[in-house]
This record gives sequence, structure tokens and C-alpha cells, in this order.
Amino acid sequence: MDLTAFPRVKLMHGDTPLHDLPGLGRALGTQRLLIKRDDCTGLAFGGNKTRKLEFALGEALRRDADVIITTGAWQSNHVRQTAAAAARLGLRCHAVVHSPLPAPGGDYRRSGNLLLDRLLGCTLHDVASEEAGIECIAALAGREAATGAIPHVVTMGASDGVGALGYVACAQELLRQCRDIAAAPSHIVLATGSAGTHAGLLAGLRVAGSDIAVVGISVSEPAESKRIRVRRVLDDLARTTGTPVQVPDEAIVVLDDYAGQGYGVPTAAGDVALRLLARKEGILLDPVYTAKAMSGFLDLLAHARCGPMRDPVFLHTGGTPALFAYLDHYLPGTAM
Repeated sequence: MDLTAFPRVKLMHGDTPLHDLPGLGRALGTQRLLIKRDDCTGLAFGGNKTRKLEFALGEALRRDADVIITTGAWQSNHVRQTAAAAARLGLRCHAVVHSPLPAPGGDYRRSGNLLLDRLLGCTLHDVASEEAGIECIAALAGREAATGAIPHVVTMGASDGVGALGYVACAQELLRQCRDIAAAPSHIVLATGSAGTHAGLLAGLRVAGSDIAVVGISVSEPAESKRIRVRRVLDDLARTTGTPVQVPDEAIVVLDDYAGQGYGVPTAAGDVALRLLARKEGILLDPVYTAKAMSGFLDLLAHARCGPMRDPVFLHTGGTPALFAYLDHYLPGTAM
């Protein structure tokens, strides 16, 4: 798939590292383990959304937009990266946000991504629910247009056919890196949320002729809901590119055993995985996405739920700033 045909702005520092996890491998007494470090994309603490935003904001600039409108949860990594990208490009940014938790604590309200959003100059609009956010986005776009501005709406997570191009590019990058380090992965495991990363990566691999299995670990909804989301983005990607993306339903693999009580709620297994990677590799995860995904990765290694795994790759999608919104969870009542 030729990505040069699509508008794109440079937001990443360059290719993200693909490297071994020797400390984790020794701790588990297992084979070679690999990690793709998309927490190192370089934009305001990095994360997977930066790849998507290169194309999403490339399209916005093609349309001469001067204000970006997007949406997400209070501690959204996507909102933080969109705010940072808009700042770099000299665009104003609005974000419509809602709390996914019924009674968020003080740190959740003030720290983490919410703090960074404000430092980056993003105007936040708090709404009661994701559904209410749809109306708020429409009202904001109308209000901006009425002033003569040119608003551009970026979907939640930039998870549409345009944003998914970022992970088609990632698939190409990953395959090159695997050749360079003589790795032949059978599986890639990642957190699946709004599904654009999962769909783009899967499409990019298949278009490149690779049969590496992509296993999504749901961080919130039941597996079937996530599979529907992945398929929806795949279909939109095919429309965007005009290229048929041959991905059979059985190739859309999502496991929901590790989501716990839902989005934004840490799990005990995720906490174990988070501490294990921190203490064996010096790599930080977050409780919302990557800790849950890592707990799934560890379980798949232990029980071969998806069959034998050779040179498996964990795709680290970022989200570390959210850790600071969960101080009461990780350090309850702790003082120096």
C-alpha cells in the first residue's frame, strides 16, 4: 500500500525501537520476547495516537483547518497527543471529555493527562457522557464555523480509515525491523480500545503478505463489540485507500478476559504485570491500557491460549502519564 498518496505531517521522532525483553524472559524462564516501543513516538510523552495523527492532521491541513475538535475520556491519551500535535502545528484545539468513572478521585481530576492537556493549551469541555459529547462536538464545530474558522473533527482515538493509515505504516516499519534483528514473530499482542491501532496494524501486515497473528486485549468492552469496531475501521480503511483489505473474520482476534470491571478501572493482574515489567525491564505501563494488555500477554505465554508463540511482540501503545492519575491506587496513604 503506497502511503505517499495521503497527506501526512511529521510528528514522530522517527522509527520506534523494537527490542528484546531479556529481564522479563529470564523471570518467566521462557523464550525470546520482543517489545515494540510506541510509547517512544516522541510527542508529549509519546503513544500510539501520534502515528494516527500524522495522517489525521495531514488531512486537516489539506482542508485548511485552523481548529481541531476531538473527544475522549478525562484521562485520554488521544486528547493529550492531539493537543500536542495541534500546538506544534499552530492550530487551536478543543477536546470534549467525560469521566468514565462514577466517582473519580482528586488526582484523576487534576493530574496525568488532564494536567498536560491544559499545559498544551487545549480547551476542555466536560460532558456527562460519550453520547452527550456528540452533540457538544457538533455545537462546537458550528460555533467555530460561524466565526469564520475552519474546524476539523478528529474521531475518538483517530480510529477511522485515515488514522488507521498510521498503523499500516507501523506494520511496514515493524516487518523491516524484524528482518534486521532476525526475528520471525508468530504473534503481536496489543491493547484494543477504539480499535484503530488494531485494525491498521492487521491490515498493514496482510497487505504486506504477512500472516503474523494480531491479538487484541480488550481494555473495556466484550470481545465481540471490539471485533465489530475493528471490522468497522477495516472497512473505512478500504474506502479511504480504495484498496481491498482481505482480512477474514477469524483473523480479528480479541480477548476480553483481562478487562476487569471496565475502562479506566485497574485490575489485579494488570498491577502485577505493570510492576513486573517496571522491575525487570525499567519500562513503565499504564493501568488503563498497557497493563491489562501485558497481563494478557503473560497469560498467553503461560497457557498458549492462541497456540505456540514464537518471537512474540508486545506492542507498547504508551499512556504512561495516566499513572499519575492513579496515585491513590498505587500508593494509598504513602508519604516520604
